[in-house]
Amino acid sequence: MQYRRFGRTNWNVSEMGYGMWGLAGWTGSDAGEVMQALERSVALGCNFFDTAWGYGAGKSEQILGELVKRHSGKRLYCATKIPPKNFKWPSRPTYTLEECFPASHIVEYTEKSLKNLNTDCIDLQQFHVWEDGWANHDEWKKAIEKLKKEGKIRFIGISVNRWEPDNVLNTLQTGLIDAVQVIYNIFDQAPEDNLFPLCRKLDIGVIARVPFDEGTLTGTLTKDTVFPKDDWRSTYFVPENLNASVDHANALRPLIPQGMTMPEMALRFILGNKDVHTIIPGMRKVRNVEANIAASDGKTLERSLMEKLKGHRWDRTPTSWSQ
Repeated sequence: MQYRRFGRTNWNVSEMGYGMWGLAGWTGSDAGEVMQALERSVALGCNFFDTAWGYGAGKSEQILGELVKRHSGKRLYCATKIPPKNFKWPSRPTYTLEECFPASHIVEYTEKSLKNLNTDCIDLQQFHVWEDGWANHDEWKKAIEKLKKEGKIRFIGISVNRWEPDNVLNTLQTGLIDAVQVIYNIFDQAPEDNLFPLCRKLDIGVIARVPFDEGTLTGTLTKDTVFPKDDWRSTYFVPENLNASVDHANALRPLIPQGMTMPEMALRFILGNKDVHTIIPGMRKVRNVEANIAASDGKTLERSLMEKLKGHRWDRTPTSWSQ
């Protein structure tokens, strides 16, 4: 495992982190298998874990708290998120700060996360949605400053809405945000335009989420793929999205180097950008952990391949199904 400096936090975080959304909202999760996967990730050097209160109403946080307790001799970094008060993902420009993150709500859910994680201080607390129009509101600023002063959070971050990487730029300029979590992969390259340069300038940690485009970049989806109704992907991969996604993935197949899989190529593409400090794929099986972490070996894709992959940028805008 290779490590990178996580912005001004000065943490050395594993290039391959662990996204813990898969513990809730996805079908096919087995608690025992997930625990084995988490343990294997720690054994292989993973030290950055991303969860949220919204992942199973605290269940995912509790699992992470237990993991950290079992490995008290290791420095494992815990990142979680405050759900919006209206519990709507993503946020909309019409939503007010009071509807999503009034000060009392920020404090209340930080306290809940502290209890779930069984810790006195959260390494990285994040807003689970955001609107840049809230940048200059004092309420959220006072709340996080209070939590920091009380020693309940070390750093604060923002998880940016899907396909809206610029919807945080003014907020970052306040100087109060330490980390940004954003969708970045072979298709979603828009963060390179404005977000990454600003994060570099302000020394803000960058977390790349959804490295496989919710599964498209694993190369396993077909136009006949159907997800169970209780799996959130059934509402995301509507025909309009599924068909286009499979077409875009198929267009990549001729570029996959011999002996490499599409997921490995997808991860190595992201690691080729030094503005990214850690990637948080969802990993529910030991084999996924081993395969993903193996991509963090310091080796890079050939420059010619990187340039070809740049040509597969797919700019999309939020829709009714792109939660």
